[in-house]
Amino acid sequence: QVQLVESGGGLVQAGGSLTLSCAASGSIFAVNAMGWHRQAPGNQRELVAAITRSGSTNYADSVKGRFTISGDLAKNTVSLQMNSLKPEDTAVYYCYAGVATPPTWKYDNYWGQGTQVTVSS
Repeated sequence: QVQLVESGGGLVQAGGSLTLSCAASGSIFAVNAMGWHRQAPGNQRELVAAITRSGSTNYADSVKGRFTISGDLAKNTVSLQMNSLKPEDTAVYYCYAGVATPPTWKYDNYWGQGTQVTVSS
């Protein structure tokens, strides 16, 4: 059983900053990637940022230069530093992790419950 818990969401003014954090726990053998997706009402869920165990990162074009993802995948944690927030960033942000667990030791995707980020004008 794997559980991902997000924290750090909230309400901020445009131009402000928030840091989201996520920690995975449970029967985890290894994590090969962690990251964040977001979904706003009426929109599809989209990738925001991701980081691999090797340290490679990937960002949505809309957040490049404003958001920074970091993590310690050996400790099953990831953070998203969000700066210069815009109203368009308002969404529920979901943490995900690629986790290897018994008995197959293959990597499967796990998701958190989501944390609300609201950016006011």
